[in-house]
Amino acid sequence: MATPSRSALITRTIKVLKKHYKPVASPKDRPLFEHLLFACLLEDSPHEAAEQVFETLKRDYFGWNEVRVSTIRELTDVLKPLVNPAESAARLKQSLHAVFESVYEFDIESLKKQNIGQAVKQLQKYNGTTPFAVAYVTQHALGGHSIPLNRGALITLHTVGVISDDEFAKGLVPGLERAVPKSKGAEIGSLLHQLGVEIGRNPYGQPARKLMLEIDPRCKDRLPKRPTSRAERDGAAEQAARGEPAKPPAAAGPSRKQPAAKEPPGKPERKTQKPKQKTPPTKRPEAAKKAAKPAKKPTKKGTKKTATRKLAKRKPR
Repeated sequence: MATPSRSALITRTIKVLKKHYKPVASPKDRPLFEHLLFACLLEDSPHEAAEQVFETLKRDYFGWNEVRVSTIRELTDVLKPLVNPAESAARLKQSLHAVFESVYEFDIESLKKQNIGQAVKQLQKYNGTTPFAVAYVTQHALGGHSIPLNRGALITLHTVGVISDDEFAKGLVPGLERAVPKSKGAEIGSLLHQLGVEIGRNPYGQPARKLMLEIDPRCKDRLPKRPTSRAERDGAAEQAARGEPAKPPAAAGPSRKQPAAKEPPGKPERKTQKPKQKTPPTKRPEAAKKAAKPAKKPTKKGTKKTATRKLAKRKPR
């Protein structure tokens, strides 16, 4: 059986999404700056939860500058309705800082007067703006044709064979904008976002598996496999917190990692001993003692004996 082309898989994916989801329209009367902030909240969460949190921020804070100077912990408490409140709070705070340090105000409407390509490059320079946020602003505020894709949508497209490992790591889906007409961009973008939220919550669960198998029944061997080691889980969490593109989930199958070879039981481990340093030969102790004693002065033989004898012969007076 021939492998379907990329465009055929994209068409099949859209057909399945229309059976499970309905498109949600985003308000278009917001300023460009607010579209950027809303995209930071919407990326991993349902549209209703993002709208709720966005209205709470506008109502409970005096302005966006108060949100900017708030701590991540405080913003996380406000963003609890979202799927990943801590990551969303970090993206929101970083975007506010980046825009304020760039223009010293919370207004970037001047980007609409520029070419779309130049505006997109400027948005990409802001710290905290992800490819999803840039594509969302391009589609809803700049009038361009760019479909936003979150991590869950990229996982699905990678699993069903639409994109390769390298394209997944870069967050790119070549041919998506050509396969989807511009008039349907917002609608298909909403469907893919809802799919991404569903898969992003738990890509290893049964609902996610059913959706991906419905798109391509031959992707059974490529379904995401739950990470087993703690290092893999910590590494994925750190990459997500830094906003870096993560590696695609491992496909199902035996692990290639082999355990380290162990020595057979009963044999003690070999210990490496340091070579003994050679010391210069020393003299024997007896010779050393003899050398240490001072030499005796030579005496005349018979001097003591003759003196005693002469004294003994003398008679008292």
